[in-house]
Amino acid sequence: MKREELCKSVYDAAYITGEFLLRSGKISNEYFDKYQFEGRPELLAAIADEFAAHYDFSKYDALAALEMGGIPIATAISLRTGIPMVLVRKKAKEYGTCKIAEGMNIAGNKLLIVEDVVTSGGQIIISVGELRNRGAIVEDAICVIDREQGGPEALAEAGISLTPLFTMTELKNF
Repeated sequence: MKREELCKSVYDAAYITGEFLLRSGKISNEYFDKYQFEGRPELLAAIADEFAAHYDFSKYDALAALEMGGIPIATAISLRTGIPMVLVRKKAKEYGTCKIAEGMNIAGNKLLIVEDVVTSGGQIIISVGELRNRGAIVEDAICVIDREQGGPEALAEAGISLTPLFTMTELKNF
């Protein structure tokens, strides 16, 4: 699928209007229901292909999939590229292994954060702090959609570079 077709397909599948409370606490009259593109194998595969074609994953030891929306995206990219992934919880389990990240040992490993939609970047900043506290090296994040509401700037202040597949403006222009 060509980039332009993918952009239109993601927009058609996920863009809705109404009144929505965002994780950032802001109210928005437009929303990307990410599960509408994450639940469609053809779109998920095309998203992974687009990332694989235009992003250098070779400098990372693993993809760090943020709960919950980053998991299908990272899984598709992992399958496409062969790069392992870890599953990052919003908070560490209070039982069993009590881990924040499931999968390989993250200490000393360079991780790439994978998220679906970024608004303020708040959850990425929290998760990166937890991962860094456990010895992971985290400097970069990717997402499918940047809502262009301050996320990249907030992430940059936390020492994280964000690369979106699409911006909200780009999606709306198609």
